[in-house]
Amino acid sequence: MGDLTDLRVFQQAEELGKVVWRSATGWDHFAKRTVGEQLVRAVDSVGANIAEAFGRYHYAEKLQLLYYARGSLFETRFWLRQAYVRKLLAEDAVKEIQTKLAPLPIGLNLFIKSIREQRADHGLHESPEAYGAPQPISQSHNLSISRMDNSTLFSEDEILWLTQFNANAS
Repeated sequence: MGDLTDLRVFQQAEELGKVVWRSATGWDHFAKRTVGEQLVRAVDSVGANIAEAFGRYHYAEKLQLLYYARGSLFETRFWLRQAYVRKLLAEDAVKEIQTKLAPLPIGLNLFIKSIREQRADHGLHESPEAYGAPQPISQSHNLSISRMDNSTLFSEDEILWLTQFNANAS
């Protein structure tokens, strides 16, 4: 097993965090305390959950933490939209954030797929209930943000929705 910092998805999360941090530190006090702190915590949580998943032994725990990282990615997107709508992000920052954000859901998807394949290859069938893993949702009228089956983590529409945080934001 390699080092955590060798994981491309972890590197991507760290890079996004650096760009967001650099942008948010230039905001006025009120913007930093309201949007900035929430945005930085959300984006840092993506990398932190990937790191924690890397350090866990059981596959179900790893997957659960990666789903938390996914949730933090959606939270990051929310706060980026708020920052954009409130004109806190300079145009060059928006472009840099989009560049760093775009590969992250794909990388997270590949990491989850890899963990699932490892679990299948070892023939281990851990009970998701033992780790408090969420169960599939039967039907939702909202944009799907939970894929507990063996399909991809993000559909193409969800990747577009996630990475185009400034589209129709105003």
